[in-house]
Amino acid sequence: MDMEQEVGRLYRQHSPRVLATLIRLTGDFDLAEEAMQEAFATAMQQWPGEGVPEHPVAWLVRVGQRRNIDQIRRHQVARRHARQQAPLEDEALPLGLDALDAVTIQDDMLRLLFTCCHPALAMADRVALTLREMCGLTTEQVAAALLARPATLAQRIVRAKRRLRELGLPYQVPQSSALPERLAGVLRVLYLVFNEGYSRSDGEALLDVSLAEEAIRTARALVELLPRGEAFGLLALMLLHDARRAARQGDDGELIPLEAQDRRRWDRERIDQGLACLARGLALTPIGPYTLQASIAAVHAEAPRAEATDWSRIVRLYAALQRCQPSPVVALNHAVAVAMRDTPEAGLRQLATLGNDAALADFHLFHAARADLLRRAGRRDEARPAYRRALALCSQGPERRYLERRLAELER
Repeated sequence: MDMEQEVGRLYRQHSPRVLATLIRLTGDFDLAEEAMQEAFATAMQQWPGEGVPEHPVAWLVRVGQRRNIDQIRRHQVARRHARQQAPLEDEALPLGLDALDAVTIQDDMLRLLFTCCHPALAMADRVALTLREMCGLTTEQVAAALLARPATLAQRIVRAKRRLRELGLPYQVPQSSALPERLAGVLRVLYLVFNEGYSRSDGEALLDVSLAEEAIRTARALVELLPRGEAFGLLALMLLHDARRAARQGDDGELIPLEAQDRRRWDRERIDQGLACLARGLALTPIGPYTLQASIAAVHAEAPRAEATDWSRIVRLYAALQRCQPSPVVALNHAVAVAMRDTPEAGLRQLATLGNDAALADFHLFHAARADLLRRAGRRDEARPAYRRALALCSQGPERRYLERRLAELER
């Protein structure tokens, strides 16, 4: 791996931590982003000759802070920012982790998470801002994750930053009395972050392990901070899904659907952790959507073979989830579960009732599910255009190739 690739890998892995700490030090999202970009640009210049430092996060934070201080001096606005800046001496932030240790970095991540999810922001703005700023996703990736237009997402992010700046909201983890009301937005964000890592919305990679792991790490910290039922439910959901990571791709990186996965490759230790978290979540009422989704994942995790899956239980759980949190996607999954429990035709009848839903019209998984059920039902002439429609809407490489293989089988 050349240095450019290594810096790119470190950017994907560490940029959220670097940004979170720089926001604390600068007190401004935009200044912190500029400082972080300059820090990584400096790394591209220096690391090929000097090598990657022992503590790259601390190195990048220090360089970013120096660049920010230099910029303030150049513009002669140090007095206006004095209360937000660390001391200007180089010793303010040592290179080692003595002053910038893992606990400090994780605290900064939680500060950033709760600031982005502040209730003063609309929920859509909270989600968009956190995915963009905390997780380093592009505007296009955030838009794909939220099924929205990139231009709309860009406006939300700008509006959210301006709102935070105008209100002067504190960059901190809330007091314990304020935590419960802030939990829903934080859980929603972590859920979307994990989903983007577990199954990328576009590009050639099926997985972004660092993004999924970041969501799991943050969820673990959140459970320690706020041990509520839905926090345990979300962590259980992440762990149970992530346990299947090694079996979801072949040696060539191609997608393997759940029913065809080698279950011996599932991470049993992670499954046990997920089941333990689920047990804690189920013991704490009320039971919410994340705990219900984790319960569905647990049914798959506990089935020794695909054909041994308790689809009747999954149908009941999806029905409960639809009552708890109605959505077209949940209805879609419920229809697929009915097809697996009963017949493909039974699932297709339920999908027919969803066909006019605008939220599903451009959702490639709806058309992929319909194509698969048509194929299973032997209705090949109808399955082909459904596969083509799914392909036209799908932007992830492994998923596209899987759909192409299915379509080629039908055309042969």
